[in-house]
Amino acid sequence: MKEPFKWDVYSDQPAQLKDKNYKKQMRKKELFSFVKTFFISLFILPFSLVMMPFVKRKIIQSNTFFSMGVDFEREPALALELLDELGTERILLRFKLWEMDKIHALKDFILACGNKKIILKIMQDREHIEDAQLLKNDLRTLFRELGRDVEIFEIGSTPNRAKWGFFSVDEYSRFYKTAYDLKEKEFPHAKLIGSGVIDFEYYFTAHTLFNFFKFRYDGIASLLYVDRRGAPENLQMGFDLSDKIALLSTMIWLSPKTNNILHITETNWPIIGTAPYAPTSEYECVSEELYRDFMLRYHFLAFASQQVDSVSWHQLIAPGYGLIDNKEDVKKRSAFDAYKFMVQNLKNTQFLRMDITRDYYILQCLKNNTLLQIHWSLKPTTLHNEEYFEVFSCQGKKIQEQTLHIGSSPLYIYIKDTV
Repeated sequence: MKEPFKWDVYSDQPAQLKDKNYKKQMRKKELFSFVKTFFISLFILPFSLVMMPFVKRKIIQSNTFFSMGVDFEREPALALELLDELGTERILLRFKLWEMDKIHALKDFILACGNKKIILKIMQDREHIEDAQLLKNDLRTLFRELGRDVEIFEIGSTPNRAKWGFFSVDEYSRFYKTAYDLKEKEFPHAKLIGSGVIDFEYYFTAHTLFNFFKFRYDGIASLLYVDRRGAPENLQMGFDLSDKIALLSTMIWLSPKTNNILHITETNWPIIGTAPYAPTSEYECVSEELYRDFMLRYHFLAFASQQVDSVSWHQLIAPGYGLIDNKEDVKKRSAFDAYKFMVQNLKNTQFLRMDITRDYYILQCLKNNTLLQIHWSLKPTTLHNEEYFEVFSCQGKKIQEQTLHIGSSPLYIYIKDTV
């Protein structure tokens, strides 16, 4: 990555692009693409809203729904141990194209992961965006070296943020097409997902899904962060997380360029008091307790949609937003045990339904022929602990009190056979 782009090692993302003249020049160059983004979204977004009620739910495999983002260079031995403890069957790894010399370390880590399904997010720099031959050569190396062990390659990321290197959707589409053409010619069994728009900026998503470039996605990647709105149930322009997923799923269903597969390949909340490791300002940061609760509720809502094939939590070890804080000593946050318990309970489950009444949420699943209900409420309330209930806190502690306090932290309630 070369000037004026810089990588922020604290927050694991590019630093803000401060050269305003350069940004203005590049955006002016891509003006026609912005015009296309405007007119495509002007038609696609309203049409998708109308079509939302007609999209059918899929059957989502609970075992591979939960995916954990991992930095293969950060405490690799510990990361492997923690992944086994969490019980996730899928992980997401990021790889920087400007660090091709690290491909062997990446491959060693992937092989050490055993049978876990791997999504590899291939991150771009400006050099690879501008030089299609360089991009093609390095992608060929990645596909050749890792194709047997990587289930899905995510091509590029965040085309709607200039600091990541793209200045338009057309630039991203040309980038993706280079990967697609290489796959078609030399690596037909490789699975490529793309789009990779960050946040609820679906006008960019519409352009990535409806254009005249000759390529297809094997599925869609979305960096569907909602942290700037607080809780995942909070509204943005009238849409909560469930609505955002429904609208995105509709666009995918309508698009001629993709299979009906959706992977949320990044989401998290930054944690208060962790600057400069937090990727946002202190305003968006939350306590470790809310981080845990929001993380769980995000997963429950996404799973209940039965439209999201996987959610990759970003990420396992990171001082500003990870399940593990390694800034000084290695410390498990409460979210680690909560994530582990969530996976234990929702693995091998059959989704039944989601009930929502006056900000009270109940996710219902069938687990080993036993009804599992997950309760939380945006307005604290109480529930009587019936004798046929078996109740656990979000971190796995059994609760035997007669009065259950239902609030921000979800409770797991198994309904025992009363016959």
